[in-house]
Formats: sequence, structure tokens, C-alpha cells
Amino acid sequence: MRPRIAVLLPAAADAASGGAERYAAGLPRALDELGLDTELIRRGCEDATVEAILGDYLGFYDLDLRQFDGVISTKAPSYVARHANHVCHLMHTMRAFYDRFDEAFPDATPDRIEQRRTIQALDSAALAPSRLRGLFAVGQEGVDRLQAFNQRTARALRHPSSLDGLHTGRFRHLLLPGRLHRRKRVDLAIAAMARVRADVELVITGAGEDDQRLRALATGETRIRFAGHVGDAELRQLYADALAVLFLPQREDLGLVTLEAFGSGKPVITCSDAGEPARLVQDGRSGFVCPPDPAAIAARIDLLAADPERAAALGAAGAASIRPITWPHVATTLATALGFAPAAR
Repeated sequence: MRPRIAVLLPAAADAASGGAERYAAGLPRALDELGLDTELIRRGCEDATVEAILGDYLGFYDLDLRQFDGVISTKAPSYVARHANHVCHLMHTMRAFYDRFDEAFPDATPDRIEQRRTIQALDSAALAPSRLRGLFAVGQEGVDRLQAFNQRTARALRHPSSLDGLHTGRFRHLLLPGRLHRRKRVDLAIAAMARVRADVELVITGAGEDDQRLRALATGETRIRFAGHVGDAELRQLYADALAVLFLPQREDLGLVTLEAFGSGKPVITCSDAGEPARLVQDGRSGFVCPPDPAAIAARIDLLAADPERAAALGAAGAASIRPITWPHVATTLATALGFAPAAR
């Protein structure tokens, strides 16, 4: 009889636009291919109030998982779940109560500060070695954050995207895919385009709360096109025909955009404070890691626009650099931590 594994993944209201959906498609399939009977358990989460957040913690804590032989938790607060054979592959904690606290609550009251302490204490307890058979984070960014805030030691275990069929086409436009959220710093790309001399188009995909603000910022710039939400087939082709991919977030835990761009043989332009993307991109070898400054970004764009052959060479180096990041490797590592390595085929 095949061991039964539960993969716990909180489902936010905008989950369809994030990397969690790529994870949900990729990991269970890879575990099944190892000979494990995998069930993805989604539970809706609401982060509008602290009371709702604590209710979500309680919801995962109260899950009855006794029918499973092993459990893999992911992002907050799924790791509070109780099981004797439990591994956490952490996407991220609730960062509004961690490194983004000042940004989320600029006028924090004493009650809010106490709520931050409570959530960090809950996380530290849930991620204690006594509760887990293994603690992994999806990148070194998360490893470092766990050590700094929770005094927990984790291993970095990057996972790929499940967007298949990626390929290299022409080198025509710039692409900036993802959510239109302030932390993705699409405004930085728009400001950079005002300084770009080359006649190259920037295609921005995705939706989000910053949509209208960003469109207003780009008013009058004919080289910027907002494509809105695009399906996988269109996204795949946009990657294929990109000259380069811009990915300019702040302190990203992983950033599948970088991996998808490299999978399409495209160089990535990112920033030194981008988090894991700045570790994935080798400056001058698979793309550029530059200061979060519009002029610096524009200079790299002009460099690649003037030399598409260099863009192709950088993209090829990026593709080679991510070959070790595979779903079989992730699944085997997590299954081994759960004690099920002999089931691998």
C-alpha cells in the first residue's frame, strides 16, 4: 500500500496569481511519481484582521491528519498542523508581522506590536525541531529570515515552476510578468523606460491593486503595453520572444519569474535588494543585478537592446544554471525527510 502524504497549502483570495499555484501543480505530481499517494489540502485564509489570522492558525492546528502517513506544510500558518511525521517546506511566514511590519503598520500601536510578538512566538513554537522531521525554505532568503527572527535553522530547497513548454524564440521585447503589487516595484521599470534610448517595448502582464496607479504612471510612454492577465499559453510565448525579463521585487523569497525566464533562455535584470532573485542571477553572466535605480536599469536594457547576441548568451547561461532545480529533486528530498525514500522509483 502506497504511503499517504498530505500537502498543506493555505489558499488566499488572490492565490491564482501567485507562485503557490505553480507549487500546487508541481509537488503533488512529483510525489506521486515517487510512489506516494499525495493529497493536496487547501484551506482558505483571511488576513483582513488579526482575529481572522489567529482563526486561521487554529483552523490548521485543528486539522485531523491521522489518516496520513506524512505531512508537508508550506506557508503560514499551515505549519502549525499536528502530525508525528511532519516536514515543512516554507514559502514564507506572515511577513507583515516580520520584516515588513513597519511598512504594513507605520503607526503601530502597542497592541499591534504585541500581536507581532504573539505571531512570531506561535511560528517559533510551530517550527521547533521537536515538532518537525525537517525544516526547509524555498530559498536562502527564507533561511536567513528564519534564523534572524525565529532562531530556527533551515535548509534552502528551491523548487521550479510547473509552467511547462518553456522555449526560446526571438529576442524582441522586454517582459515584466507577475502581480501588480507595490512590492514588485513595477513603477521602477516604468521610470527606467523613460531613460531607455532603444526602441524596445516593455510588456507588463498581470493584475493587482496597483493596476490603475501604474497605468497612470506610464501615461504618454508608447513603448509600455499593459497586457493584463494572460493565460499560460500566451505567457509562454511572451517569455519565448523576450529580449530580457525584468524582475525588480523587494526581498523576494524565491521568485518563479527568474526561473521561468531562465527556462526560456532569457536573461533577467533584477536588483541587489531583490532577495532570492539576486542570488539566482549571476551579474554579467546570466543577467544583471543592479542597484534599484531607474538609470542603472535603463543602462542594462540599452546594453542588451544593442547586442541581442549577448542577451542570448546570458539567457543560455541562465538556463544551464537552473538545471539542478527540479521537481524530482524537491520531492525526493522531502520524501526522504519523511522516511519514505525506499518508495522512490
